[in-house]
Amino acid sequence: MGKRVSVRLITGEREPAPTFTDVVGVLTSWTEGSLAITRRTGEAVRIAESSLVAGKVVPAAPARRRGPAATAPELDRVAARAWPPMISEPLGEWTLRASGGFTRRANSVLPLGDPGTGLDEALRRVTDWYAARELPAYIQVSTGAEGTQELLAAELESRGWTREVSSRIRTAALAPIGDLDADASAVTLSRQLDDAWLARYQRSSGEPSPEARTVLSGGPSVWFATVAGREGDAPDAIGRCVVDGRWAGFTAVEVAPERRRKGLAKAVMTALARKALDEGASAAYLQVETDNDGAQALYEGMGFTVHHSYHHWRASGQDVR
Repeated sequence: MGKRVSVRLITGEREPAPTFTDVVGVLTSWTEGSLAITRRTGEAVRIAESSLVAGKVVPAAPARRRGPAATAPELDRVAARAWPPMISEPLGEWTLRASGGFTRRANSVLPLGDPGTGLDEALRRVTDWYAARELPAYIQVSTGAEGTQELLAAELESRGWTREVSSRIRTAALAPIGDLDADASAVTLSRQLDDAWLARYQRSSGEPSPEARTVLSGGPSVWFATVAGREGDAPDAIGRCVVDGRWAGFTAVEVAPERRRKGLAKAVMTALARKALDEGASAAYLQVETDNDGAQALYEGMGFTVHHSYHHWRASGQDVR
């Protein structure tokens, strides 16, 4: 249990020989004649014990050949500092975060270690804490890299929690992003979050909430990038970068629909990367929802590789705000 394994199972009886398939992932349960293996993507594969042919423990996933080395907990902590909640409270080595419902990242538990109590008691405290703030209870669970939490994901699933949104954390060396063939001359950088920037930000529907302004403005060293639009219009493009030691975290890179595929996203990324390099950063990361195919392709082309995934699990019986 909790080890990375490779198992072979029969998938069909065909002449002259049966067919097989292999599944690789973390063994998260084995009860009542079936086992569950959680893949790097966070998907749990359930296998009947009777179909098993062979299995073995295998080494942890090999280190990536590109991008800066880091464990999942290190990146999760850095990303959390770049998107700080308005309210936080420790529960053992877990952190409960709330920001009035503005994004799941700022309104979910970051479970990096032991909660200091049994899991059922920890989950009860979590749901009570969020209920007191009139928020659904979410837990952000990482999978697919060193130090991730496949066992916790399996436990939440067995208790009826629902996995909703999944994202990939991608990393890259920072210097090549600053050297991209992109014209950054039209990009303006500022320490201040202004109304023009928020007018392009997709999560700003109407007047941005105080929680949104607080979260976006928080972090160790925050920069906002803007490419101005026509007079009276929202900006053509925006972006945000938080520098934290060796890491530069990119968020909220958005381009007006009619201005896409003109290199503006690369220009924003390049300008922010150069500023982060000036502050001593050397590595980059960003977070992209798994179903955002356009962004995944863009960042893949810029040299970002997948480090690990994370998933937001919602407590059973709770409505989303």
